[in-house]
Amino acid sequence: MFRTRVSLAALLVAAALAGCSTGGSSDAAGTAPVAAAGGDGRCSASGADFAVGKPGTPELLEQARKASGAQIARILKPQDVVTLEYRSERLNLNVDQQGRVVRANCG
Repeated sequence: MFRTRVSLAALLVAAALAGCSTGGSSDAAGTAPVAAAGGDGRCSASGADFAVGKPGTPELLEQARKASGAQIARILKPQDVVTLEYRSERLNLNVDQQGRVVRANCG
């Protein structure tokens, strides 16, 4: 009786762990976000430095987000109101009045 309970408990643990494992890509289209080398979703602004001087477009924002490893990104215009919270997984592209990127930073 005891062996049966131990066997069932071991089977349940194995099944639970198997459900938590990750396999190959579940996104056949390849649209999953690609993180930087760290892979932890934190932003590294130096990866987005290439964007400085270019027009701040949604396409550039997405390229910069991927290159920085950030999970989320936004474009900040000169008169935009922002909160003072710091989010390590967010990339900010600051643009000037003409819409050109002047700075890339995290937060």
